[in-house]
Amino acid sequence: MYNVPADFINEKKIWEVLEAHKVADAVKVKEVLAKAAEMKGLSMDDVAVLTGISDPELIKELFNTANKVKETIYGKRLVLFAPLYISNLCANECLYCAFRATNKAIVRNALTQEQIAREVQILINQGHKRILMVAGESYPTRGFQYVLDSIKTIYGVKSEHGEIRRVNVNVAPLKTEEFKALKSEGIGTYQIFQETYHRETYSKVHIGGKKKDYNWRGWSLHRAMEAGIDDVGIGILFGLFDYRFEILAMMQHIRELEEKFGIGPHTISVPRLEPATGSDLASHPPFAVSDIDFRKIVAILRLAVPYTGIIMSTRETAKMRRETFALGVSQISAGSRTNPGGYNSETEDDISGQFSLGDHRPLDEVISDVASMGYIPSFCTACYRLGRTGQDFMDLAKPGDIKLHCAPNALSSFMEYLHNYASPKTKTVGIKLIQDSIDSMSGLVKQRAIKLVNRVEQGKDDVYC
Repeated sequence: MYNVPADFINEKKIWEVLEAHKVADAVKVKEVLAKAAEMKGLSMDDVAVLTGISDPELIKELFNTANKVKETIYGKRLVLFAPLYISNLCANECLYCAFRATNKAIVRNALTQEQIAREVQILINQGHKRILMVAGESYPTRGFQYVLDSIKTIYGVKSEHGEIRRVNVNVAPLKTEEFKALKSEGIGTYQIFQETYHRETYSKVHIGGKKKDYNWRGWSLHRAMEAGIDDVGIGILFGLFDYRFEILAMMQHIRELEEKFGIGPHTISVPRLEPATGSDLASHPPFAVSDIDFRKIVAILRLAVPYTGIIMSTRETAKMRRETFALGVSQISAGSRTNPGGYNSETEDDISGQFSLGDHRPLDEVISDVASMGYIPSFCTACYRLGRTGQDFMDLAKPGDIKLHCAPNALSSFMEYLHNYASPKTKTVGIKLIQDSIDSMSGLVKQRAIKLVNRVEQGKDDVYC
């Protein structure tokens, strides 16, 4: 049995805070932005003030502040990864999702271990080093062991120039003992989204399966952290309910984790509801989030939890993804497929995928675009492999010491991609960016960057500090 506090998400408190700050006073907004610039995080009241901004000049100030905080903490780095859907079997009835149990409009598939290995080989040959393994909330005959076997398979695939070095996992909520088994397989981050924190809405859109249990899902990160998984990821499916409420509710969730474990989530994902096969709800979001409000969401989250990574998926268009890099996004997926076996197919299959994609570009094209904007595509997995996770990561991040590692590692992992996988066009753009980046560095971080990049140029893969 699990004991969830009655006020785990205090809806009454959220509405009171939003009501108190429904009109964005310019003086108060500027005070909150000044506080945010100190990079110590924001309170619920502060966040509520920022959600009320509508004046174009104040929105511009919000975006500028978010950009400064993002640049100070993360620099020009963008971590890249690919989702790997191993199964779209599901026992739940989520009205917004193509994978829901009664949807007959998609082809069901649970990949064999051999098929998973082929998918992984393709991703490695593209240059990927990080995978987010995703499965619907039902498994083939081996049950949860299928998940553990799949992680082993992914880590076991090797190629001439590499392998997957970090497997993050997005699967159904688990019991504490199952989370311990997941950790023993060497995963990176365990990721799960509450989808909506509004209980009434949650009940309306989750009408069957174990996912109906709001508390079981909401408390899953507590069980994961109790099991020793110190990197966890949360998220909201924006469009199901009022985004202002959702942000404040997620802040309550984050504070609850911080109070209990001394650390909050490693990442926050910000998916918007997108069309999904067989779902009328997905095509007509009850609380559709405009592009300007979406950019506001990213900027507000960057200021509210400045040291937490923000993930932007290929649900969004290339244009929207570009616009959010400067506002706080620190990780992006690229070349994604959301149907099991999708990487081994010559054609994209949005019909049998979980949702429609907005950015269909292959990895190399995304990297070329990112690099041309001056951002360094990073495939680094050093922190996880050296034990710089959870509280240890934050102890380095908050005083800024993590930059001594992240900047050189980003450049060396990018050079490894350019050396082994890039097209001639991307290689030209990338090498110039690496040189310009090193030229702008100084001191120890520059020495480390030069040393690591030189080792890659000499043919050494997987170098980091």
